Amino acid sequence: MFNTVFCSFNIRCNQQDMHALLNFKQGVTDPTDVLSSWTTKIDCCNWKGVICSNITSRVTGISLPCSTTLITSYRDEEALQFDYQHNHNCQNLSIPTSRQCVNSSTLRYLDLSLNRNLVINNLKWLPYISSLEYLILDDNDLSKETNWLSLVTMLPSLSFLSLGNCQLTDLSLSLQYANFTALQDLYLSYNEFKSELPKWLFNLSSTIYSLHFSSNSLVGHLPKDLLNLRELEDLVMPTNNFDGPIPDWFGEFKHLKTLDLEENMFSGSIPTNLGNLSTLIVLDVASNPLTGVELVFGFSNPDLPAWLYTQRSVETLAIVGSSFEASDKFWNFVSTIAEVQVHGCLPQLSPNVVSVVLSNNSLSGELSRLLCGHNVSNGKNNLLYLDISSNNLSGGLTNCWKNWKSLVAIHLGSNNLSGKIPSSLGFLSNLNSLHLHENKLHGQIPLSLQNCRSLLVFNVRNNQLSGNIPLWISHGVLALQLRSNHFTGKISPQICEMSSLIVLDIAQNTISGNIPSCLSNIKTLLFNNVSHNKLSFEFPSPSPHRYFFSDDSLELVTKGQVLEYEKNLHFMTLIDMSSNNLSGTIPPQMFSLVGLHSLNLSNNKLAGEIPDEIGNMKNLESLDFSTNQLGGEIPQSLSRLSFLSYMNLSFNDLTGKIPSGTQLQGFSTLSYMGNHDLCGPPLTKTCFPNDKHKDREVVHEGGNQFKFLTWFYIGMESGFVTGFLGVCCTILLNRKLRHASIKFVYDLKDRIHNMVVTNINRFS
Repeated sequence: MFNTVFCSFNIRCNQQDMHALLNFKQGVTDPTDVLSSWTTKIDCCNWKGVICSNITSRVTGISLPCSTTLITSYRDEEALQFDYQHNHNCQNLSIPTSRQCVNSSTLRYLDLSLNRNLVINNLKWLPYISSLEYLILDDNDLSKETNWLSLVTMLPSLSFLSLGNCQLTDLSLSLQYANFTALQDLYLSYNEFKSELPKWLFNLSSTIYSLHFSSNSLVGHLPKDLLNLRELEDLVMPTNNFDGPIPDWFGEFKHLKTLDLEENMFSGSIPTNLGNLSTLIVLDVASNPLTGVELVFGFSNPDLPAWLYTQRSVETLAIVGSSFEASDKFWNFVSTIAEVQVHGCLPQLSPNVVSVVLSNNSLSGELSRLLCGHNVSNGKNNLLYLDISSNNLSGGLTNCWKNWKSLVAIHLGSNNLSGKIPSSLGFLSNLNSLHLHENKLHGQIPLSLQNCRSLLVFNVRNNQLSGNIPLWISHGVLALQLRSNHFTGKISPQICEMSSLIVLDIAQNTISGNIPSCLSNIKTLLFNNVSHNKLSFEFPSPSPHRYFFSDDSLELVTKGQVLEYEKNLHFMTLIDMSSNNLSGTIPPQMFSLVGLHSLNLSNNKLAGEIPDEIGNMKNLESLDFSTNQLGGEIPQSLSRLSFLSYMNLSFNDLTGKIPSGTQLQGFSTLSYMGNHDLCGPPLTKTCFPNDKHKDREVVHEGGNQFKFLTWFYIGMESGFVTGFLGVCCTILLNRKLRHASIKFVYDLKDRIHNMVVTNINRFS
């Protein structure tokens, strides 16, 4: 992994490399001036993104990230490399399509994968990079390029080709031969071929080692011509529509290490000839309608085939759709267990086991049988991943964790485990993920867990744990879920030092005090780029160059419902402090967290007004402030949140008119109920006219002003009545005034009559 440019001030880059880079620059659309330093005035080893060898002075790599995340997957000394991988924020970066821009005899590695805004209209420029050995274009749209295969075969040195998820549709079925003279690894997964395997595939060089055709809707039987690829090590074809029997000639492969045929339409029994695969490491035939003696792979036969136990190098075995009681012979058989459905007691694990996935079964007993056997007491174990969630385990968490220091992930949720969290968990310094949710654990979280400095996910929801929120948790933690426990005390400002948080869930406890204003220090929530913090884990297997991958998951409450986030967890950002005893006002600084998707502060004792800064949270999708003591008007800025699909402001003391805007009027009346002084759509209560409404506002701004206006109007009406009565009495009691007033009325009548007649005659 590299994220800096290594160059010596004493070296000068190769002139041939410099000219190749300058030609490439001429054909690149660079609106953000990423390549502004690429000029002849500067040595090319000092250009932005250029990596030179300290020994040969040759350009060995180019890394041009448009974001802070950079993943460089390959380095080869003396190989000119273009790496635009993970440029999620680049704007319309275009690849050159003319010979003069990319003509190169030294470029050996080109990785343009995972670029959201990269435009590749065609691949006609590829043949001009005649030296290319590694080509990776995953996750780019190549649907317009119908001639991709012919163009790629013009690269005589190409040994590694990966075109996964490129929306390719044509496999050139009519082509008999593809001129891949040096190809060793071919990755064409996640495309849209929907056909049989092409004939040219079986005529590839015998030196090909890996074929990956996952998720392509391929059909038909697997042809025996695949045996032409004698050196094949990995055959990966899950999630297709292959049918017929699993071929017995698979047993003739001499070097096959991975056979993955999961989720197809294979029928019949698994051939015993698979027992001849002495090098097999990964076998997955799950989710196929298999029958016969090997029903264990599809249904309910309790016995594994005898030939399977003859294998000596199996690391991963997937047996799903069945449930059987596994013997000690079975547990000692594999060094990695994945997706096995069994019942009975927990086994005693072998020290060679790397990964155990036994979730969603009917296993019972205590963890001590699994972890505290005499065969693991020396602490020399290989276990990295342990998942026994959703079973019937009982007893405590044991105190034998010091024997399993290699553990990276532990999933023990949804069992009946009780007691306290043992301090020996602190020995797991490599631990990334710890899930102990939905058990019966009590007491405080031990301080020894501060030694787990690599912890990224800590999930203990739905237990009976107590004490304060632990502040020793790694500052690099991504997800902290403590909801539904008995935690007390205040939220310490130290929680703001967890600057990488994307999920903070402390709901349904008895936490009191104010919300810290320093939450704006959580840097990952200040921008809408949290998807770079993918919650997946990669760890090596005992076999060289092989890795296991696992996506973490969490159950979160958002948009008024409980949702399970698995592979999409890294896209979710959430703060949930609901159902506590929090008081005071909502700090305006909280609303600088522009990257936040869900905010829940409901069922607390929060007062004051909703800050106008809430309009800054433009990515907010779910907002719940219900059942508090919030007052004042709903800020107009709230109507600017265009992604808001769920909002609940019910049962507060909010007043005035609901701001106009399609978002706020689109919610039901349930979102506003319990606020007696709110008015306007979608509520049926009509607001006062503007003038009276202003007077109504005076009520809330100052009671004395309201009283003054009330008595002013009463006094004015009383004075008018009194004055009118006084004038009438004076006229009636004085004779001269009485005659004068009568004469005035008659004269006024005559004048009005004459004026009306005159006007009528005029118009006539």
